[in-house]
Order: sequence, then C-alpha cells, then structure tokens
Amino acid sequence: MIDITVVITVISSIVAVVSAIMGIYYAVQNNKRAETHETEEETKSNATVLLEIGYIKSGIDDLKAQQRKQDERYIELASRVTAVEASTKQAHHRINRLEGVKQND
Repeated sequence: MIDITVVITVISSIVAVVSAIMGIYYAVQNNKRAETHETEEETKSNATVLLEIGYIKSGIDDLKAQQRKQDERYIELASRVTAVEASTKQAHHRINRLEGVKQND
C-alpha cells in the first residue's frame, strides 16, 4: 500500500507548484495592467504637451502678424517723415529768400 505521508507530500508538492504558477500568472497580469495604465497616462501627458505647443505656436503666429503690421506702419511713417523733412527744407529756403528780400529793402 501507499504510505499516507507520501500521498500528503505529493499533494503538498502539487499545491505548491500550482500556487507558484498562479502567483506567476497574477504577477504577469498585474504587470501588464500597470504597463497599460502607464501608457495611458503617458499618452495623456503627451497630448497635453502637444496641445500646449499648438497654443504657443498660435500665439507666435499672432505676434508675427502684429510685427509685420508694425513694420508696415514704421515704413509708412519713415516715408512721411522724409517728405516732411523735404518740405521743411523748402520752406526754410523760401523763408531765407524772403528775409533776404526784406533786408535789402
């Protein structure tokens, strides 16, 4: 006959092996779940960063457009100042001529 201690030892060994296999299985499943959660969080973080970069790019584009308009205004103002300077120079010449005429009288 089979000794009862041998049967208990075999059953204990089987239970230990099954328990070890189940522990490994649950550890692998938990690791997969953690990786999935980590990937989701990383994806959300990346999406937020990309969205913020989009807002920054839009702001920079607005600033560039404003700078172009300001450059156009500056060029227009510079040309107007040049015209005023020329007109002032002519006016000074006329005033000088008139003063010269008055001094000769």
